Order: sequence, then C-alpha cells, then structure tokens
Amino acid sequence: MRREISLVAAAAVGMAVATGLNFSEFVSAQQRPATVAAVPGEKGGQDIWGAYEPVPDWPKDISKIPGNEGWTFGAGQSIFAESPNRVFLLQRGVLPAIERPKLQRLAPSVVFPIGRLPWRDATVASSPGNGGAGQSAEEGVEAWLKAGNQWGVDSKWQHTVMVFNAAGDHLESWSQWDKMLQRPHYITINPYDAEKHIWLVDDHKQAIFKMTNDGKKIVQTIGTYGVPGNDQTHFNRPTYIDFFPDSSFVVGDGYNNTRVVKFDKDGKFVKAWGEKGSGRDDMRPSYFNNVHGVTIDPKTRRVYVNDRNNQRIQVFDENGTFVSQFTLGKGPSDIHLIHFFDGYLWAADRGTSKMLKYDTDGNFLYSFGTWGDFPGAFWGVHDFTVDTEGNFYTAAVDSGGGQKLRPRKGANPAYLLGKPLRVAWK
Repeated sequence: MRREISLVAAAAVGMAVATGLNFSEFVSAQQRPATVAAVPGEKGGQDIWGAYEPVPDWPKDISKIPGNEGWTFGAGQSIFAESPNRVFLLQRGVLPAIERPKLQRLAPSVVFPIGRLPWRDATVASSPGNGGAGQSAEEGVEAWLKAGNQWGVDSKWQHTVMVFNAAGDHLESWSQWDKMLQRPHYITINPYDAEKHIWLVDDHKQAIFKMTNDGKKIVQTIGTYGVPGNDQTHFNRPTYIDFFPDSSFVVGDGYNNTRVVKFDKDGKFVKAWGEKGSGRDDMRPSYFNNVHGVTIDPKTRRVYVNDRNNQRIQVFDENGTFVSQFTLGKGPSDIHLIHFFDGYLWAADRGTSKMLKYDTDGNFLYSFGTWGDFPGAFWGVHDFTVDTEGNFYTAAVDSGGGQKLRPRKGANPAYLLGKPLRVAWK
C-alpha cells in the first residue's frame, strides 16, 4: 500500500515538473473545480445574464416621440433584427408612462409595491389583455373593457410596429397599419427571400400579412381576415411562422386550433396536421394543447413544434410525420417560443425566466437568465432574435417593450446564441 502511495506521489511530482508548477501549485490546480463560467477565468461576479450584458437605454424612451408624450411601451409581442441598425419591435399599443408608485400599506403585513419586484404587468394592462388558449378575439377585448379599462387612459392603440437602430433611436412607426391590427403576435423576414418581405402574424385577426420591406404595401394575405376557421383558408388564432430553404413555410395554428399548417413558397395550402389533445399531459404524438411556437432545423428540414400546455416539443419531418418528442421541463415551465441558431434549439421559458439551449435530440445543454423588470432581466419573453453582430434581443409581454444585450468580452461562444441565418440577403 505504501509503495502504491509513493508511486502516485512520484507521478504527481513528475506531472507538476512537466507543467512548470511547484508541487503546492499542482495540488491547488487539481482541487480547483472545472469552470462553467460564460467568461473563462473571470474572477468574482456571476453569470446573471449568461454570456451577455444589457445595453443601457435600448431602446430609448418613446415618451419623447412627438404625439406620444406620457406614453411608454406596451406588451412586447415580437422582435426581429434585420440588421443591427434595423430592429423591428411589435407591441400591443402603448401604456401610460408613470413612475413607480410610492410604498403603500394595503393591509397588516401587506405592502405594495415590494422592493426590487415588478409592479405593473404589461400584458394584463395592454389591450386586449391576456387572450390565452380557448379565448376568442372578441372575448379578449371584452374582458379588458369589463375590467374597467378605458381607451386613451389605460392603453392607447398606437405604435404597434416600431423600428429602432443600433443606438436605440426610434426610426419608424408603421401607424398606417394600427387600425388593421388587433393583436399582432409575430414579425419576421424569410432568410431565403432576397426581397426581404416582412411577415406579420395577427392572431386575433386570423391572418398573416406579407408586406414589402418598407412596410408600405401588403402584397399577400394568408387566412381570412377577421374570420376564424379550421380549413385551407382559415386560421383560429395563429401564433408563429418559419421557413424551409425553398421558402415554403409552416404556421403554428395555434391558440384555438391545434395544428401545424404547411404552405408552398407562393402561399398555397399544402397540408395540415395535428389533433386537439385531451388536456395537459396528453403525450400522444400529433396531439396538441396550444401550438405556441414552431421552428425548422434548416439542415434536416425537421419541424419542431412547441406543444406549450403539454410542456413538450414534438418533432416532425417536413411532411408532418412524427419523429420524436421531449419535454422542456415540468413544474413551472411555460415555454413561449423556440428558434434555431447555429444548429441548436433555443427556448424562452416564461415560467422560469430563463433562456434554454438544447441539441437537436433534445439534450439539455445550458440555461441563463433571471426574473425582473430591470435591464437584462426576463419577464414574459415572447420572442427573441440575434443580429449579424451577435447582439441578442428580447420582447416581453409582462415587462413590456424590448431590450438589447451584447456579448460580454471574452465570452465562450458555446454560451452565446450565435449568428442568425441569412442566405439570400445582400
């Protein structure tokens, strides 16, 4: 036994000499835990925002916009970075810009607001309110009004589509479409489209609009405007959209329908798949309970569908044949949406206020994020995007508006979302 110990010690000394360390340094190095920090070798601190840091004052205060004095961001529905200098933000109107209320004692041992915690939920305050699965468009608006809200006082239906530059300056508001929209849900650009048309999903108006890149003209409407249904020409509260390399695409349809709909590159109906499940935890393949997120792996053309209320991802081939499934966490988990970046699946979890990273088989790799309404925090992230410089953006229904985070200096690339897919763009 003594001889074995001596051999181990001799080997350790030999290794220390070979690496240029004295023996005490060598022992210390062996006892040091392996780093999992986003920035290797960083002393002190903690990965509050993972491999990112918030960009202060992005976007800038919109209450300074002429005609918008006294109003701030409403529920942030979607965000998309065409470039670092052209970032689209979709929101459900604007809310009164009021300061944090002074501390009030409401009852014995009950005070409001609680220090450091959010005090206004933008998704409840913004019209048409929560509007979850099973609720019609009309019910969403009626519920908001019955709660005592007033137009022009509690919320104002303006600036539903805004554009900002890299510094957070307001560039455009597409006010010409405000009256047409009722609950704008998602905005994006097909990465395989050289003309860079804008695609906008409105789940209350049951329609998807394809617009010119400047937003001045609608070139195509898919779905029947304002009319719900469950056939080749109707949606019932569609949510998200993503594209195949040939520019055909799939739609998550959605809050009330429980299906995925595929269209060809010209917007012609191809097929639909999915059935209504029996409720939470119905794990049968192709049965859904709120299709709230859909994304395509560009390498395999497989379609990943966020079966939100069943807390799982279902994977299909491009023709709708079931391939596999995996959960993204039980308990408080409430995945809002999913996107592919650099070959990995990323998800925004409203329940845990974290960003989650998985490989294509659903193996969990990494997470980051913290809850709150301060810069860099996550509260109700409803969409996220990255630009060609690697900056990361989120839009949040609960905290409202959007925000920008940039990669930290020296960050390990494995902890970043990576760069966006841009194929046909100049």
